[in-house]
Amino acid sequence: MSDNLDEWLNQVQEKALDPERPICDAHHHLWDKPASRYLIHDLVEDAADHNIVSTVFVECMASYREDGPEALKPVGETVYIDSLAAECLADPSHKMACSAAIISYADLRLGSGVTPVLEAHRAASPDRFRGTRHGVGWDEHPDVPNSHTKPKRGQLLDATFREGVACLQKHGLLYECYLYHTQLLELADLARTFPDLTIILNHFGGPLGVGPYDITSEEVVEVWKRGITELAACPNVVAKLGGIAMPRNGFGWHERPAPPTSKELAKATAPFYLYTIEQFGPNRCMFESNFPVEKQSCSYTVLWNSFKRIAAAFSEPEKEALFRGTAERVYRIEESM
Repeated sequence: MSDNLDEWLNQVQEKALDPERPICDAHHHLWDKPASRYLIHDLVEDAADHNIVSTVFVECMASYREDGPEALKPVGETVYIDSLAAECLADPSHKMACSAAIISYADLRLGSGVTPVLEAHRAASPDRFRGTRHGVGWDEHPDVPNSHTKPKRGQLLDATFREGVACLQKHGLLYECYLYHTQLLELADLARTFPDLTIILNHFGGPLGVGPYDITSEEVVEVWKRGITELAACPNVVAKLGGIAMPRNGFGWHERPAPPTSKELAKATAPFYLYTIEQFGPNRCMFESNFPVEKQSCSYTVLWNSFKRIAAAFSEPEKEALFRGTAERVYRIEESM
């Protein structure tokens, strides 16, 4: 990440709240790309103030294979991240089990043809591979950035896509879904169709604040709440709490002269957190950093302080679930440590 960004973030310095609380960061990325790199030592440095004991890596198009069949190129990411995770686990200086679970990309539009891809991911990381994320974020407005998978309208309803989803269910894998708030009812339909498949909702279901959308508007909030309520009625769906500090969410923190404090973050975002926890319950919710993407808006220390402020009124068992228990159970973290 750039020095200018770090200089901007360093304008707001906070001590970690409740610094001894064990945390599983349920969603982050690692990459080494020509114009940008964010690797384990960067995450360790960012996370130093909080007690991060384990993490979950989620696909980000890093280190794909350059040769071979197109469908199998994402397996290169699994190979790369598994090697980084093994190095981290073997290093006694690291207090965290970084990328203890790996969520990779497999193109579910292949239908039943996705099975060899899933098998290749599992072979590449037999102890850590847990499932796939195939983002379906789509909107017709040109100012809304669609998912890198280039989904079509109604992707979750497509019959061939659902054949691919059925393969995940058959193999006992997880389906990680990033989409937008306008698509939540489609995901609820998918969840009802595959009741034995664990579906993990990314980033609150992507409430938008760009293009024609205002994340603070009654219209967006009501559509979002309806979708969250429908999904919460599906016992096979769990929710990640985080990932709404991106520019597309519309809070505009990345455009300020100085980044927000944890109090500011908590005040602005608490309604999304509290409503989701109310609907799903703490045992089906997990906090996530979405780093380094969220780093466009705030530091890691400030972000987790905001989570701790939001969760302050919850009981100790509820906090344990939100900060660690749910994530480590859903991703079977203990099996990889």
